[in-house]
Amino acid sequence: MAQGQMAPGIVSGRLSSDELTSNFTDLHPPLAPHEAAVAADRCYFCYDAPCVTACPTDIDIPLFIRQIQAAQPQAAARTIFDQNILGGMCARVCPTETLCEEACVRETAEGKPVEIGRLQRYATDTLMAAGEHPFDRAAPTGKSVAVIGAGPAGLACAHRLAMLGHDVVIHESKPKAGGLNEYGIAAYKSTNDFAQAEIDWLLKIGGIAIETGSALGEGISLDGLVQNYDAVFLSIGLAGVNALRAQGADKDGVRHAVDFISDVRQADELAKLPVGRNVVVIGGGMTAVDAAVKSKLLGAEHVTIAYRRGRDAMGASRYEQDLASSQGVRILTNVQPFAVHGNGSAAEIELEYTTSAGGSLTGTGETVRVPADQILKAIGQTLEGAPEGLELDGNKIAVTGAGRTSVTGVWAGGDCAAGGEDLTVTAVAEGRDAAMDIHANLTT
Repeated sequence: MAQGQMAPGIVSGRLSSDELTSNFTDLHPPLAPHEAAVAADRCYFCYDAPCVTACPTDIDIPLFIRQIQAAQPQAAARTIFDQNILGGMCARVCPTETLCEEACVRETAEGKPVEIGRLQRYATDTLMAAGEHPFDRAAPTGKSVAVIGAGPAGLACAHRLAMLGHDVVIHESKPKAGGLNEYGIAAYKSTNDFAQAEIDWLLKIGGIAIETGSALGEGISLDGLVQNYDAVFLSIGLAGVNALRAQGADKDGVRHAVDFISDVRQADELAKLPVGRNVVVIGGGMTAVDAAVKSKLLGAEHVTIAYRRGRDAMGASRYEQDLASSQGVRILTNVQPFAVHGNGSAAEIELEYTTSAGGSLTGTGETVRVPADQILKAIGQTLEGAPEGLELDGNKIAVTGAGRTSVTGVWAGGDCAAGGEDLTVTAVAEGRDAAMDIHANLTT
């Protein structure tokens, strides 16, 4: 039996196809034009807008909302795409509740911010539905750039470079482009194959070729890329997963949450996806919440998130935590994995209570057992496959300025690079800024 695949208790067909279709509908349905107009009217159009400061891509939020108010959603979309070419996906997955909307003056005054994320989606969806691309490509420069990884950072970098006239080849190890947008975003946040549709739309700029099944160390090397291209941008993400460090962690039924999420994203028929009756997710970030909610939507009867620290320390926002709770997910805090029990396959997980003193986390020795035929590990990812010769900062590639690495002619951005939060919107900003730095380097 393959680890974590079809252990007893993990079965498919817990819910009917109709029930699953209903469960995995859009988390935030798009705004209708009249709803967008009403939402836009709530904006104060602040001169020194705190929402812009809170946006990692520096979108001129008051301007695009004013354009929506003036019934010009396509103009609003151009304002957004000028700073964030993946503004459509970011409108769906950004934790706006801790970024632009948390900084909104309406939030401070009334506890109800302007719905910036939904307004952004309204604008970007309107322009994309029209089949338009908002930018024209500059005259060819004769320069070529290799981008390693077709995730948000790589796509943003490639688009900006192509727009500036450079030729770009993206090398992507997986069968599809998109990175976490394709494989790691909760299915109820990005419906109707939006990730692929967004890539198809982005590629309309021209000058970008994507080679899938092409990975560093498997036919291509950093040295070879440096020799064959005028610049290289690394956006290889974080492919490794931290170990569970608990007795019995190798039992059937224990698997990585990111793999589980990917299976749901790529499934042709959700009814064929196996899920446990009692699911425990280890971790406290967005991945943990996504995995837990998906398990519940697939028909798991009991789903628990187990996190080693208190709620305030969870990487998932309070909004995401409340979303999990609203779906019937139980959140246990101040517990860490101690042992997985079962005869070959997981049946229970034993959790040890923790305490924190002076910032140091220790186990108390007191434990509790929770039924668990499926255990999903969402305890952080690590860098794998970084080329030799690159200086590292902890577990990530060290960068200075707009993504310059220790190797001349090589930039890096996204989750693999040190600094910044591991968010889609941050990755887009880093890819865009690296592209501008690469362009300046190639044209001076």
